[in-house]
Amino acid sequence: QVHLVVSGGGLEQAGGSLRLSCAAFGSSSSINNMGWNRQAPGKQRDFVASIDSGGSTDFTDSVKGRFTISRNNHKNTVYQKKNSLKPKDTAVYYCYGAKTYGQSVLWNSWGQGTQVTVSS
Repeated sequence: QVHLVVSGGGLEQAGGSLRLSCAAFGSSSSINNMGWNRQAPGKQRDFVASIDSGGSTDFTDSVKGRFTISRNNHKNTVYQKKNSLKPKDTAVYYCYGAKTYGQSVLWNSWGQGTQVTVSS
């Protein structure tokens, strides 16, 4: 069983930066993919970014060039740095850890959401 603990988030002005972190505990050594989704008010939860155990990253188009994702495999922690924040980035951000095989997700676990609010 994997337990994910999220920290960071809060209120920031447009153009500013925030960093989120997510630490995995428990059977975290089986995780080979970690990342973030977000859910804006009244909308579905959408993919934001991911990083695999080899360091390969993926981003949704709306955050490319503004957000970065990194991972410390020894600490089983993933970080997301948000730069050039926009009001449309306002959402609850959720961290996940997953065991994947090719394009298939064998299992995943989610951390608690953290609110990010960007004021204009």
